[in-house]
Amino acid sequence: MKSSKEIREEFINFFIEKKHTKVLAAPVIPYNDPTLLFTNAGMNQFKDIFLGSGKRDYTRAVNSQKCIRAGGKHNDLDEVGKDGYHHYFFEMLGNWSFGDYYKKEAISWAWELLTGVWNLDKSKLYATVYKNDEEAEEIWKTVTDIDHSRISRHDDIHNFWSMGETGPCGPCSEIHYDRGIDFCGKKGVIGHKCEVNSDCGRVIEIWNLVFIQFNRNEKGELTPLPNKHVDTGMGFERVCQIIQGQDSNYHIDIFRDIIAEIEKVTGIEYHSDERGTPHRVIADHIRTLLFAIADGGMPSNEGRGYVLRRILRRAVRYGTKLEMGEPFIYKIAEKVAEVMGDEFPEIRKYLKHAQSIIQAEEKMFLATLSKGVELFNDFIENKSAGDKIIDGETIFKLYDTFGFPVDLTTQMADETGYKMDLNGFELAMNRQKDQSRSNQKFRENKDMTWIVLSEANSTEFVGYDNLETNSKIVKYRIDNNKIFMVPDSSSFYAESGGQIADKGSVMINGEQLTVLDVQKDGDFFVITAKKPELINISSETVLNQSVYKSFRDELRIHHSATHLLQSAIRRIFGDHIAQSGSFVANNIMRFDYSHYEKMSDENIRLVEEIVNSFIRMNLPIVTETKTLDEAKKLNVTALFGEKYGEIVRIVKIGDISAELCGGTHAYRTGDIGYFRILSESSIAAGIRRIEAVCGHYAVVKAAEQRNIIEAVIRMQSVKELDILDRLIKNSLDKKELDKTVNELNEKLALTQINDLISKKININGINIISSIVNVSDARILKNLAENLRNQLQMSIILLGAEIDNKASLVCAVTDDLKGIVKAGKIVGEVARMLGGGGGGSDHLATAGAKDVSKLKEAIESVKGIL
Repeated sequence: MKSSKEIREEFINFFIEKKHTKVLAAPVIPYNDPTLLFTNAGMNQFKDIFLGSGKRDYTRAVNSQKCIRAGGKHNDLDEVGKDGYHHYFFEMLGNWSFGDYYKKEAISWAWELLTGVWNLDKSKLYATVYKNDEEAEEIWKTVTDIDHSRISRHDDIHNFWSMGETGPCGPCSEIHYDRGIDFCGKKGVIGHKCEVNSDCGRVIEIWNLVFIQFNRNEKGELTPLPNKHVDTGMGFERVCQIIQGQDSNYHIDIFRDIIAEIEKVTGIEYHSDERGTPHRVIADHIRTLLFAIADGGMPSNEGRGYVLRRILRRAVRYGTKLEMGEPFIYKIAEKVAEVMGDEFPEIRKYLKHAQSIIQAEEKMFLATLSKGVELFNDFIENKSAGDKIIDGETIFKLYDTFGFPVDLTTQMADETGYKMDLNGFELAMNRQKDQSRSNQKFRENKDMTWIVLSEANSTEFVGYDNLETNSKIVKYRIDNNKIFMVPDSSSFYAESGGQIADKGSVMINGEQLTVLDVQKDGDFFVITAKKPELINISSETVLNQSVYKSFRDELRIHHSATHLLQSAIRRIFGDHIAQSGSFVANNIMRFDYSHYEKMSDENIRLVEEIVNSFIRMNLPIVTETKTLDEAKKLNVTALFGEKYGEIVRIVKIGDISAELCGGTHAYRTGDIGYFRILSESSIAAGIRRIEAVCGHYAVVKAAEQRNIIEAVIRMQSVKELDILDRLIKNSLDKKELDKTVNELNEKLALTQINDLISKKININGINIISSIVNVSDARILKNLAENLRNQLQMSIILLGAEIDNKASLVCAVTDDLKGIVKAGKIVGEVARMLGGGGGGSDHLATAGAKDVSKLKEAIESVKGIL
């Protein structure tokens, strides 16, 4: 049996022999295409060629493209793992011609590979063509030996491809394979006939040959393109299933090894029926997660990040069906890297990074999963028999409080026979969004009319080398006391790439104006200044620009320091470290990077020392421009999520750093002078932030910190070397004192037990204690309730206290009432009277609220509730 690796290699080598260039697979995170969540086809990286805006130094290409189809119109999450062919991550084998060969070669080579190299049974192959594509049909009949009765014509839905509503498009020819009657999913359906495009699962598409020959305009009219292209795509897992003689994509060798690893880690055997759904889901989802994270994706609450988080959380829940209550999915990633890392080495390179992210995400969701499931089950238990709808507020609470993606709640609802009130969920979501918007500050509307003076379509930035320049004004506008001017060239750096705009002044008609801001507007730079006294601007008006050198120099050194910082962090933690954002000002810099662990104090000092060692080396900082493809081949560091043009600027610092960057930089590392870290913190799951200062500001910060140390020395009356020992002793003494105080407070609180027991009342054989008590913190309140619970039988205890000007509540239920009364329900209802909330186990639960005015009334209400 051919291995999947052999099948992939045979496809690529077949087309290399046909003079094709093997190109690297594009990242599954499409940084240069804002229209896509994920790379979902091999042609994505060639869109610029099809649109006529780009070109390559080859006209024939082949590769195996890693793809993710998830979110948007590709939203069949619930189907993945339930059948044998739905996936989120998959490979697409493809070959392309850019104005070179066309239909004849594409069709004949496809037939040659399928029947001559892979020896597929010709009697099981079908070809489809577009309804009026006589050329393609004739080629099938003359250059291949396919049975002519197996060629059929189809309409736009199946056999006409378009990039979008407008743009390049053309007919396509699909190749289908008959897997046999056993695969028909519509047996017994009256009138059903197994054939191409019958959607029964028997005859499946394996290869699509797209012939891009037209351009569609806004009116829907088609005109021939000057160059005709070929774009083909073959489902790798699907063709492996056929060649390897399997009944499911999940049973080919790649998946078999991953599923075997899931069996090993979970201890649960795989079955090919519905019992194996958890294994199949996890196998698909870990591939998706590893490839996405290796290419710079990150689980989050927005956009593609939220799609990844949904996928991960779906896998976690299916893990619980395999009796896994702790993180384990991250362990499977190593097997994926082992199986697929030869073709895609990046998943091996970033394996540890991806594992740390997946493990942390698993931990985070598992912490709330059980509580969310408990809320869901409680909701189901309390529904009347005929009410099978989960309301929008409950769906929203699971989403907002417990992190349940809507599709996860939908899955749970399906399993219990309930329907979802998705309209109610949308109302709850919109209400929250409206509230968020009402809390935002008003932003100025800058959509005003420009006075256009020339036809220039961009601003040339000349400020790398010139801090002063004279330019013409392309257009301008007045808004109150400000003037907005677009020059044809600019010495001012416009805010971008995390670096703030330059400061300086401009002179217009002899009047000097202070520059307030410089921003980008597409390819234009917009300089904002105070409105001049005399507004007499024409196409001949000269704008004299002057950037403040000292401010620019401070920006230069802080920006160069971010590059040195990234190199230093990578030296300690590895190449998986990726910049996820930055802020560069004249007096501070922030650097955000992907990592799931807090940086230790020792490593902070080490990073700082490494950066300062780079500074002392006085390395040259040089720039050069190259095409984006050339830069990629040089393994230059790029910022995840940043959109780059065809020509990019590379900033090199000695042999320690090479990054794509359009910012301004120092000339040598020695110009930076001194680097000092101010803080290291977490700003989001998997994202850390370092704040630092350079040059003069670093020296000032060091002096300030020295002054603090000297003040502590004087206050403690110790020598400098003894400061730490003295502060440690003071801290330990305080902890001991706090412990003594807490013990005394707890003993004092326990003296109230007898008084509380004496006040208990009996309702239908159940003892109820409800009272406000005097305690100093919530822990003591909880311990008091626990002590009462242990001393009593058939009892419910509800205690309240005012702690730090807030209401604290605790409810305890004795074990002999287990299954009859739930502490979490009681304390939740009481807390709602105070505008608060809470929960916990059936025997002990806590809650809190800001409103203490009705605490006594709320405590007394427990009798009525019961």
